[in-house]
Amino acid sequence: MAPLPAFEPAQLPADAVEVGRIADAWGVKGWFKVLPFSADAEVLLTAKRWFLQPSERGARTFAGTVLMPVKQAREHSGSIVATAEAVADRTAAESLKGARIFVSRAEFPQAAEDEYYWVDLLGLDVVNREGVALGQVKDLMSTGPQTVLVIAYEEEGKALERMIPFVSAYVDKVELSERRITVDWQTDY
Repeated sequence: MAPLPAFEPAQLPADAVEVGRIADAWGVKGWFKVLPFSADAEVLLTAKRWFLQPSERGARTFAGTVLMPVKQAREHSGSIVATAEAVADRTAAESLKGARIFVSRAEFPQAAEDEYYWVDLLGLDVVNREGVALGQVKDLMSTGPQTVLVIAYEEEGKALERMIPFVSAYVDKVELSERRITVDWQTDY
């Protein structure tokens, strides 16, 4: 029986973002298939340091957070496959099934102009053109053709949500440095 991969224990970076999971072994030479959490999985292809944590469910073959230096990652048939020095064969790759993959936000590729990573929008204050606070971005939701901001706010002591399409017709400005999004939206919409 082949030994399990020997990864060094690590501290999860403060800016770590969960970007995917290891789905299963791929082939016999230690490659594994990755289930990315984003349709644009470029960060998985470019980051050379993945931090792994065991799956919340199922068998756990390691504990805590470990650092896995990635040897190679590439697209294959609409998915991502990868390999690491410490993963020598199929048995070692199978032992990683279900592992959660985190990458430091600092390793993400630069977003294009007027494009944003969802993780950067979470927690931003949302105000309308008149400066009225509408709440904070709690979540984002993909509805197919567009993304929707899920805004959390409180009214009369009650936690509520409003949804605003994240499209240029409603979003005037995103100021990441100011932690604010300005929208053409009213409180009674």
